Amino acid sequence: MDDISHTLVVGGSSGMGLALARRLLAEGQAVTIAGRSRDRLDAVSAELACDRLRTAQADITREDSVRDLFGPWLIEHTGRLDHVVVTAADMSAGYGPLTQLPLADARAVVDAKVLGPWLVAKYAVPLLSETLTVTSGIAAYRPAVGGTVVATANAALEGLVRALALELAPIRVNAVSPGWVDTPIWNGFAADTKDERLAAMAARLPGGRIGHPDDIADAFLAVLHNRFMTGTVLHVDGGHRLV
Repeated sequence: MDDISHTLVVGGSSGMGLALARRLLAEGQAVTIAGRSRDRLDAVSAELACDRLRTAQADITREDSVRDLFGPWLIEHTGRLDHVVVTAADMSAGYGPLTQLPLADARAVVDAKVLGPWLVAKYAVPLLSETLTVTSGIAAYRPAVGGTVVATANAALEGLVRALALELAPIRVNAVSPGWVDTPIWNGFAADTKDERLAAMAARLPGGRIGHPDDIADAFLAVLHNRFMTGTVLHVDGGHRLV
């Protein structure tokens, strides 16, 4: 399989990462999906049922786990690693009033959103040939009340992208910055409450709708395929930054 491209999607077992993995497999690429949940990885593997897909359990907030992820096994199947995309980041602990948010929760968000991709970059470099793409977010530009840590982490990640684009060249390093997207993060709401909330959010956007995981997958593919793009943030937010 060393004649086809190989992409590692960290966080590819659900949402935007899973949409990207599906698109890459449809293009004929080899894909490795990494995530924290073995059960979720097994379910995705069974669902996609493709001999060009492998999965790996990894937690990018732990250096030993990232080091193991980028062990020799990663390229044994294909003989190469062309692209790494990081969509994983648990931001749930980062919301709340500043005076009530525990420092430990703030650090957990920074570990997942900033230092996790930094660790991925650190250990991917010896194997990686083309691109590293990470996932920022609208909070860097339109912060919400109670979202100080989330806004900070997204903004810091974009600074990391620009620095890595210089340090890791000619590997191209970019970020995709989604706006509001209908992903499993909203599944904690009752169905009617979720639908009402997403409809209200859509009405605020110039694009007139909430994003879908495939919209973000399209953006990742554009970044991976455009050989003249590096140190850039590609915004896919339905115009959210404008309002």
